[in-house]
Amino acid sequence: AVVREPGAADALKVESDFPVPDIAAGQVLVKNAFAGINFIDTYHRSGLYARDLPFVGGQEGGGEVVAVGSDVKDVKVGDKVAYSVFGSYAEYTAVPAAKCLPVPDDVPMDVAVSCVVQGLTAHYLTSDAHAQLIQPGEWMLVHGVGGGTCQWAAQMAKIRGYKVIGTCAKGKGDIGKATGVDELILYDEAPGTAYEDYESVDGLAKVLEITDGAGCKAVIDGIGKATLDMSLGSLAQRGIFVSFGNASGAVPAYPPLRHIAKSSFMCRPKLLDYTRNREELLYRSNEIMGWLQSGQLKVSVDTSFPLDQAAEGHKYLESGASTG
Repeated sequence: AVVREPGAADALKVESDFPVPDIAAGQVLVKNAFAGINFIDTYHRSGLYARDLPFVGGQEGGGEVVAVGSDVKDVKVGDKVAYSVFGSYAEYTAVPAAKCLPVPDDVPMDVAVSCVVQGLTAHYLTSDAHAQLIQPGEWMLVHGVGGGTCQWAAQMAKIRGYKVIGTCAKGKGDIGKATGVDELILYDEAPGTAYEDYESVDGLAKVLEITDGAGCKAVIDGIGKATLDMSLGSLAQRGIFVSFGNASGAVPAYPPLRHIAKSSFMCRPKLLDYTRNREELLYRSNEIMGWLQSGQLKVSVDTSFPLDQAAEGHKYLESGASTG
């Protein structure tokens, strides 16, 4: 599925005359069983995050290795792998062997593929992006626990021993509760959408009530524009606002003086900076796969689309209807 000009979901079009990619030294060829659809794909497609044109969509996939290039030692033909590189909305993808994540036999491939961007993102958000400014037993606020990355993040935060406040729409309340959060703030859906109406409940007041006025030592926010004020207001003294997504629109620029009240921090991280080498990538991946195998981490694969309906997949994600 190819983007030749940025735009709405229908800018993503399936083309059947692309050749199977050649593989260079250090690469393998993966026959994809699944590709993940993530919000960042919609940012690339729309032009919010600029890419050289044209490009094959997607940056997450998985399947079976069908060929290996020279200088590949750790991956062989027949291996089940998942990966994150550009160009996964295709039957075959050339992948650097160093980017291949081994998939255990007892982890389904659709679950393994969903682990790559969402799972690895949730992992670094709850383990490192907060710069250890939160400790086990302290409060973390995680927005949007009814779908996608923050379903993972809420569960991982609990595994790490944090007390977690989650937020989600009432229609996704059962999913939010299933993450095991300590407290759940439920919002009405905005009329005609599956998105939270953040004006329907005073979420900040609820956070301060739950935390006895102290606030949260870390806020994980992939919602963006609609939750900025709540996120900043929810911070505890020397807490950190971790802004990683733009589901409701990009976070606007704001004065650093907003952090002075509690000497708080803000960061805007990205996954590539937390998977800098194969050692770090495998540390995160292997921990996630272990949690999946042990049952500590439960993953919801909401739905799937055939490749020729990739544009419909983007529309579904952008509607707010997804729950996994």
